[in-house]
Amino acid sequence: MRTELLIDGEWRQGSADGRIGVLDPATDEQIAEIADGTPSDAIAACDAAEAAQVAWAKAAPRERSEILRNCWKVLVEHTDELAELIVREHGKPIGDAKGEIAYSAEFFRWNAEETVRIRGEIGTAPSGANKMIIHHHPIGVVAIITPWNFPAAMITRKLAPALGAGNGVVIKPPKETPLTALRIGELLIDAGIPNGLVNIVPTSTAGDWLDAVVDHRAVRMLSFTGSTEVGRVLLRRAADRVLKTVMELGGNAPFIVFDDADIDAAVEGAMVAKMRHSAETCTAANRFYVEAGVLDEFSEKFTAAMGNVKVGSGFEAGVTCGPMINKKAVTDIDGLVRGAVMDGASILLGGEPRPGAGCFYPATVLRDVRHGSTISQEEIFGPVAPIISFTDHDEVVRMANDTEMGLTGYVFTQDLAKGLHIGERIQAGMIGLNRGAVSDPAAPFGGMKQSGLGREGSTEGIYEFMETQYIATNW
Repeated sequence: MRTELLIDGEWRQGSADGRIGVLDPATDEQIAEIADGTPSDAIAACDAAEAAQVAWAKAAPRERSEILRNCWKVLVEHTDELAELIVREHGKPIGDAKGEIAYSAEFFRWNAEETVRIRGEIGTAPSGANKMIIHHHPIGVVAIITPWNFPAAMITRKLAPALGAGNGVVIKPPKETPLTALRIGELLIDAGIPNGLVNIVPTSTAGDWLDAVVDHRAVRMLSFTGSTEVGRVLLRRAADRVLKTVMELGGNAPFIVFDDADIDAAVEGAMVAKMRHSAETCTAANRFYVEAGVLDEFSEKFTAAMGNVKVGSGFEAGVTCGPMINKKAVTDIDGLVRGAVMDGASILLGGEPRPGAGCFYPATVLRDVRHGSTISQEEIFGPVAPIISFTDHDEVVRMANDTEMGLTGYVFTQDLAKGLHIGERIQAGMIGLNRGAVSDPAAPFGGMKQSGLGREGSTEGIYEFMETQYIATNW
């Protein structure tokens, strides 16, 4: 395992005296110590990215594209190794970890194709006085800050389009899961990414790191995935230099089941929307609104499905829910469950942390949850499913939208027209209609309201990392 900082194509111990311990959440045991980056290390990384970006921006789009495609191949070839790293430092089941690597690698293949299709325009001004040429420049150096729940995918979803657009990058991976990021950096160099273009600087002092990077003259953009609370802080700080930002922030996804839904399909979709990647995803279903006519059937079948979830180490056969990231996460989840019960909810399954070593919380189903209770307003980020009954369609839309978050929503009905109508009324950037998964590199990922700014993926994603220039001329 690489445990140093990656700066200018070199592995450095960094300027700090201390090291950052990385824990296995399944055992609470330390598995590695990594270098702790300081503001001076972050500045050196920005300097390296600035120097390397000039030549990279001048490279032919096809040249950049082929290197990105090679990155896809290299990551796919190392799927097993990278997945095992994810399980060790994050804890998610090995099957989910392998799926994450496939998803992560695909951003390089998708953006390799987008790199050679960066469009421009040419036209005539309405007055006829001049021609208008519109094209797109790389933005420069991009600062990338990623969360712990997807140690690989949250990096590549930003990194691949940033590189395809012609930028240099400086990455701060989370201190909980830095090992995957460092190994990906090493593999990208093997795949042909020029030295200095990708720099990875973990740190235990995130605020000092941010100040150093935001104030660096070459940094023109900040891309962040994480909580809305932290996103607000970053936006305020980025405003000091008027940096472009892309923010993928928190979620509070409603999952709506109508009377006419295929209940078996709804339960299957609910398991995907709630439990994939140990329920630690921003797109996870957070509130289950079930129409009264199918409340009993859905509750019974969903509880049975949740009861089949095996909790344990991600390396154990049959495990579908690994540990939570740390003890605090378990405490926070348990606090939400206890608060819901005090507010009148009944426990159909689970409801208490698993004793012993590790950071485990069992699959939990709550019924008779009151809309507006704390558990329906906060992102759970754990394997807990609160069920809320409804009878009025307009009312369920109001309840679904009764949040400052707007990342994802899910609708299950066999009436396609109704499903599309309801889906359009939900204030969320992504809707799963009779599907429990929405993420795809070819689709625009992002939210409304306080769930974020900008979009990642799709044909839009690469342009987030570029500036538009207009040239007026005559010939």
